[in-house]
Amino acid sequence: MSYGHAENLARQAGTPPPIPREVWERPEMRAALAQRDIGRVYKLLKQDGVSQREIARRTGQSQSEVSEIIQGRQVRDVTVLERIADGLGVPRELMRLLEHAPDDRAYSGREAAQSGTAQEVTDDMLRRDALALGSLAAFGQVIVGTLAGKIAHPGGGPLPSRLGMTDVAEIAGETERLRTAARAAGGQARNAVAVAAHFRQLTQVPATDAVAKSLGSELAELHELAGWCCFDSGLYRHAIWHYREAADLARRVGDDYLVASALRYAGVVEQWSGQFNDAVRYYQMASFKLGTQDPDLSAWLHAVSASALADMGHQQAADHLAKARDGWQATEASERADQNYQSALVYTKLGRLDLAEQLTASINGAGRHRPVSVFAKVLRATIHVQAGEPRGLLMAKSAIDAVAPLRSVRARERLQPLSAVLETRSGSDAKELARQARQVVATRA
Repeated sequence: MSYGHAENLARQAGTPPPIPREVWERPEMRAALAQRDIGRVYKLLKQDGVSQREIARRTGQSQSEVSEIIQGRQVRDVTVLERIADGLGVPRELMRLLEHAPDDRAYSGREAAQSGTAQEVTDDMLRRDALALGSLAAFGQVIVGTLAGKIAHPGGGPLPSRLGMTDVAEIAGETERLRTAARAAGGQARNAVAVAAHFRQLTQVPATDAVAKSLGSELAELHELAGWCCFDSGLYRHAIWHYREAADLARRVGDDYLVASALRYAGVVEQWSGQFNDAVRYYQMASFKLGTQDPDLSAWLHAVSASALADMGHQQAADHLAKARDGWQATEASERADQNYQSALVYTKLGRLDLAEQLTASINGAGRHRPVSVFAKVLRATIHVQAGEPRGLLMAKSAIDAVAPLRSVRARERLQPLSAVLETRSGSDAKELARQARQVVATRA
């Protein structure tokens, strides 16, 4: 083919003439570009009179490379694809390539909503892009429409003009749904964070005092759950942020119980992070705010205080645990299981492995949260392996298998002490179990 005057100018300048835009707009070429079938692209260019040598010169490839691609060699590397597109003058959006891509991922519709550089488009552009993607999905090539590249997400829907108790009930329902998922498998941080951010916008909407108060309490409970999900997912900084939000929301509506509850969980995160003094401060503030209004939460505050004090080697740990066990009035087996596990943790730190083992044995799969029952299984296996009990290896295997399918990072972290004691045991079986435990620890669900 001839490029006419443009070709002559390009030759005088010592650069190859540009390939006309209409070449890329032909249906067969658009389909090849959309599928990134570079071999097909090169064949179509040859039919238009662009030689193999010219293709090599434009793309920076050797003629042998171009020949191999024409004969069927696939091009998958995004950097190479970008070089080919730029060398040939192909608009990047036709090959679904990100502009100035920060990594080696090609453009997809899901990433468009997350990209800060997505272009604003008109309704007509969006319709044509949707048609193009639809035909690409249905037929494997763009038959109708025009791919627009990165498209900004249209954003959330409008907020209501006024809040009612129906809106508050919707938050409560979503919180319970997330809690059920977290109890079943742990984790759920991404979902919980997204839901909390979505409903937090409702604080901007006018409401009666009664609705606003109920909204504040429900949002505080939702943020507390989001904090737990982040903590269980190993996102400790995120967890603290959500507990802070929960405490502040509860404070604003005068919900002292939720203030105390959020402060308790913030202390647990600090304790897990090794900040024992800060953890105790949180527990003390929570106890002060709670007062005498809820004996069960007060008992839990004594229990977590005992755990932090035991971490610090403080003699008052046993006293706080005794107060906790005296104050608990569990009516359900799942609640007793959670309480027994918390006590077993403290007894383990105090060196009372006999009592810890008895308590973990009593749990036997119970607990409001499945991860907590697995925590107990891991702790019991660790105690038995450490004591050199004959059943220790079988219990260790069972514990490792129980942790593997969970989304809980904390459950995985609890395998580390088990792995360490398995390494001290002689025999290939113990070493293999230690290896399996380390592998599960390193796996992120």
